[in-house]
Amino acid sequence: MSHNFTELINATTNARQRLKLLAVSHFLEGKSRTDIAAFLKVSRRSVNIWIKAYLHSGLPGLEVKPRSGRPHRLTPEQLANIKQYVIDNAIKSDGGRLQGKDIKEYIETTFGVTYQKTNIYHLLNKLNLSWIIPIPLKM
Repeated sequence: MSHNFTELINATTNARQRLKLLAVSHFLEGKSRTDIAAFLKVSRRSVNIWIKAYLHSGLPGLEVKPRSGRPHRLTPEQLANIKQYVIDNAIKSDGGRLQGKDIKEYIETTFGVTYQKTNIYHLLNKLNLSWIIPIPLKM
């Protein structure tokens, strides 16, 4: 199992993958797992897992696997509905602007899903909606 780790490390854009490759590269150079963990600022347990995976399966053992994470609370159709609601109502009929609290209320009443206001802005970002609020200048 001879690989050019320098090329592999430089070629990857995934930070997690890069850490794994760096750990194995240092290990193959003779550094201890404890020293590798300290140098990379990761746990020794992680270094052990990565090295074991490499020794057992080679480079495929180091591939970053997709993480499932928490399931979405809203369906893609509901997200599309929210995006359209924000686009259609960005400027209210009374002249005001749509606010995070308005979107939060819309989601709760329409879909029965509760979000913290902070997460409303994360949701808008995920929907590729810019959320820039003009701040009036004080004269």
